[in-house]
Parts: sequence; structure tokens; C-alpha cells
Amino acid sequence: MEIYQVGGSVRDELLGHPVVDRDYVVVGATVSDMLARGFVQVGRDFPVFLHPETHEEYALARTERKTAPGYRGFAVYADPSVTLEEDLLRRDFTVNAMARTADGRLIDPWGGERDLRDRVLRHVSPAFAEDPVRILRGGRFLARFTDFVLAGETLALMQQMVAAGEIDHLVPERVWQEISRGLLTDAPSRMFAMLRDCGALARIAPEIDRLFGVPQDARHHPEIDVGIHILLVVDQAASAGLPLEPRFAALTHDLGKALTPPERLPDHSGHEERGIVPLRALCERWKVPTACRDLALMNTRWHGEVYAARRMNAEQKVTLLEALDAFRRPQRFEWMLSAGLADTRGRPGHENDSFPQADCLRAALRLAAGVDAGAIAQTCGAGEEVAARIHAARVLAVADESC
Repeated sequence: MEIYQVGGSVRDELLGHPVVDRDYVVVGATVSDMLARGFVQVGRDFPVFLHPETHEEYALARTERKTAPGYRGFAVYADPSVTLEEDLLRRDFTVNAMARTADGRLIDPWGGERDLRDRVLRHVSPAFAEDPVRILRGGRFLARFTDFVLAGETLALMQQMVAAGEIDHLVPERVWQEISRGLLTDAPSRMFAMLRDCGALARIAPEIDRLFGVPQDARHHPEIDVGIHILLVVDQAASAGLPLEPRFAALTHDLGKALTPPERLPDHSGHEERGIVPLRALCERWKVPTACRDLALMNTRWHGEVYAARRMNAEQKVTLLEALDAFRRPQRFEWMLSAGLADTRGRPGHENDSFPQADCLRAALRLAAGVDAGAIAQTCGAGEEVAARIHAARVLAVADESC
């Protein structure tokens, strides 16, 4: 039995990045051998075990044979005769196909160290084409490792995979898993740009892909193209260190602009409401978690009104705050304002702009929240509109606030 450290931890050590988890491959062993040594089997599709003390993952060396479309269509062969080189050959990218011995010696049969040095993301073998999840992983790696480029032959192979329909067999949970992880990197735009280059974005998110080539008014959007604007906005959300919910909201807030009638371009009046239907379709296809979906829907519908906050009177401000459920959901309200700042800064030459509308609405919320809704409810007689009384009191509280 021989044990090797493999995969991402080897890559990250060579890059000088911190390593959180280490994975190992075991050559020359059987399931019985692992169980006899106290390892706990957890792998459902192939033999993976947890170390009895460290709880790190150990997998038996294996090869795979494609049996059906999609990422689940594999027959796995795990046997003591499988070599380390054969196991590494089935991995996705050369930079992930390196191993270390117990004494620290690097084993690199497929050129991963060279590609790591050259900052190139390259597939290990033609078997890459058998698993469409690897396209999404490639986008995520490019978003994480911002100085890497995708090898031309790997892009060409991805394009062939998309044309062959492999990408259409991905299940929603795996798509969202990779997309959400990519959104949480330093440069999410690189993931979506790569997915568009290989044609995958049009298949998994046509609502986003359709934004590219749609013009906007250059006076407000020097980048002109809506798709480019979206990429700039999501990177601004990332640079601000925002959590997943507002990053997803930033990505999807302008979907309605793809539905603007051509004769009205580049005027996108009403795109907020038009964006609700495609956003719901995207969230359903990806099985987006409720918190992400709800914030994105709210941001899509109301971000235009948020931009107009400084021109609103007290009545309009309170009505907007109530529509945003800001009194009950202050955290979500703050996330929406953060997405608005990213939207403001997601334009060339505006990267350091302020977003005074946020402070305007915060001030209005602070004053309106001082109204004792419970006390008002207790004084209402039978049949009186409690909500209307509370609303009127909030408007009165905000009346002297100016921004």
C-alpha cells in the first residue's frame, strides 16, 4: 500500500497559498484493507474513506469509463492494480494532477508544475470531455486564479463538449454549486466570460448570455454593453467582500434589459419589471436558495427606485422602505444597498463613486423605525386601518429629513 497527497493541496502548496484540506490517494489497497486499518468509508460512487484520526479523505486509486451522458455516467474501476499515473490521468487539469510522496517528493507525470509556472489551465487528457462539470470548474479556477489563462486546446475541447450537448446533462445542484463558488472568488467575471467563450453560458443561463451586445446610453454607461456592465458590477461586489446573496443580486439585476424592444434602445425604461420573469426562470433552473432568490428579485424590481431616492418626498421614501421590507429585514435591506453601490461602481471611470442614495434611505429608515407601531395599533378602533395609521406616522417622522 502506497499513500500520496494529491490534487488541489499540492497545487496550492506550490503556489504558496494556504492549504485547508488535503486529499490522498491510496495505491495497491482494497476496501477491506482500508476498513481493517480503521478508515470509515464515505464514498457512494467510488471508494473514499475518512482517516480515523485526522478525518482527511483517502480515495483508492481508480480509473473511469464513460457509460452515459452527463457527469454521473461513469463506471468506476478501483483495484490494487491501478497505478498512481493512471489515477492522475483521469483528473481535470494538469495543475490538479500532481502528487507528493510521504517524504515530499513531487510526482508530476502530466506537466502540471510547468503549467503552474506558466499560469496555464490545461486539461490532462481527452477524458476531460466526459464530464461537463469540468467546464464549470474551469471557469471557477480562472475566477480564483486571476493570473491564469485557459489553454487554447482546452477552450476548443470545451466548445466541442457544448456542441455535443454534454453541458445539457448537468443537474441544477451541481451547476449552482460551481456557480456560487465562482461568485465568491475575487474575480467572478472571469468565470462568466469563459463560460460565454465556450458557449456554455447560453445553455445554462441564456438570460445572462442575452445581455451581451445589448446597448445602453453611453452618457450613463461608458461600457455601453449590458453584458460587460454585469461583469464589472459582479467584480465590484467581489472587491467589496460582499456575501453570496448580494453578489448574485448584482449579477442578475439587469436581466430585463435583454427584453427591451429594439426600437426603444438604448432606453431601458421599465427593465426592472421586465427582469422578474427571466430571473424567476433562472432561479428555478439553478435551484437557487431562497435567500439569494428573494434578494435578487427584490433588487431587480426596486433598484431603479433606490437610485431615485434623493428625489423622493417623505411619502415616496416610506412607501419604498415598506416595499423593501426594510423594517423587518434590515440585513437584506443593507445587502440591497450594497448591490446598488456595486452597480454604481460597475462602470469605467466610476470605480470610486459614492452612492448617496444609500445614506438617504438609511436616514429615512432610522427616523421611520422610531415610530411605535405597537402603540398605534393599540389605539386603533374597530375597523380602522392599522397599517395606514402606521404608514402616516412614518411619513410624518421622515418629513423633515432631506438628502
